[in-house]
Amino acid sequence: MIDDAPAVARLRAWPRTALWTGPSPLHELPRLRAAIGAAPRLFIKRDDVIPFGFGGNKIRKLAFVTAAARADGADVLMTVGGVQSNHCRATAAAAATLGMRCVLVLNGTPPPTPTGNLLLDTLLGAEVHFVPGRADRAPRMAALAAALRAEGRRPVEIPLGASTPLGALGLALAVGELVEQGVIPDVIVHASSSAGTQAGLTAGCTLFGLPTRVVGVSADERADDLRDNVHAVIAGIGDLLGVDSERLAGARPIEVDDTRIGDGYGVPTDASREAVTLFARHEGVFVDHTYTAKAAAGLVAGVRNGAFETAASVLFWHTGGQVGLLA
Repeated sequence: MIDDAPAVARLRAWPRTALWTGPSPLHELPRLRAAIGAAPRLFIKRDDVIPFGFGGNKIRKLAFVTAAARADGADVLMTVGGVQSNHCRATAAAAATLGMRCVLVLNGTPPPTPTGNLLLDTLLGAEVHFVPGRADRAPRMAALAAALRAEGRRPVEIPLGASTPLGALGLALAVGELVEQGVIPDVIVHASSSAGTQAGLTAGCTLFGLPTRVVGVSADERADDLRDNVHAVIAGIGDLLGVDSERLAGARPIEVDDTRIGDGYGVPTDASREAVTLFARHEGVFVDHTYTAKAAAGLVAGVRNGAFETAASVLFWHTGGQVGLLA
């Protein structure tokens, strides 16, 4: 276990844009606990109700990423994602607030009428470009960035999900926020995809000296691939904070549950549909089929199959995405 006070001090002092002032709410889920017969106490960290740009974990990442972009003199924020990308919507909101241009490259077919996150992207004034598939996104963004530079603009290209070591600092710092709220859960369960959130939470638990297990429920990636990606981002966090990168990345197991993917990214499963209903009807909380419902299904399955039977408390970190329910 690493409890590196200098690294934590550097993390707390790192420049970030004040997109909102935290913390996000934390509360218990007694009715859900009773409904699914959970032995451990259940808690929820409500990043879904962060009061900026419809909230979500991406706001935490963008606070760090946009601060660096502004320091570098950037005037255009660019990023990539799916048609209903939460990250793209959050990036568009950040750009609008900071008076910057926003360019989004989305894979998929343009719908006849924008809905959900895509509707919000357009309301926020983002310039949207569509490409056929995931592999086409980064090359198109690079080409658009080159064209902007030729015009004298200063774009910054934000990778998928802002899941860089810099972006992941937002979730590492969020662990300190959790500690200050007085709850140290035995297990954190959350949705995992582009690795940044899981890397940040895992590194944060190590840096703040928590024994908490962090279980990422994959929305699309197979466990081995996602573990490798998380490891790489944690190592990068170590480099930023002056901590031995491999020591930080290897300080605890990287736990990934890839049994909830079903037929793929954004495709509901029977278990995710049940989770949507359970959370809504027992706690008034909305989860989406792309990310959080699958993570919620992982939590429910873990309770039912005894995976958390030795835990006194399990926390569901709600990473947002409820806008997707309206797409």
